[in-house]
Amino acid sequence: MGKGWLLERIGSLKDEPDLRTQLIRQLRTAEGHLSGIRRMVEDDRYCVDILKQVAAVQGILGRAARVLAHSHTRHCIRRAIEEGRGETAIDELFDALRYMGHF
Repeated sequence: MGKGWLLERIGSLKDEPDLRTQLIRQLRTAEGHLSGIRRMVEDDRYCVDILKQVAAVQGILGRAARVLAHSHTRHCIRRAIEEGRGETAIDELFDALRYMGHF
């Protein structure tokens, strides 16, 4: 477990209800695409068509991750800095970004 376990686990989405709604909508869209991809595989559809759908889901999830990271920075990181826990919060964010393959 990384250093982040020291931080209080309060989500930033409570501060942005419209963003929360947007993320839920994006995740539902991704779920629908995933179900469609599974059916495409089960039906032995053309690989390139499946790959395009996989790319679409990756795009949706990537956009959701960027929006969430931005919100986290605006709210959680800012709050941690104000409370003197900025280094831990920044380390935690970078660990998450590395985990996602962004670093």
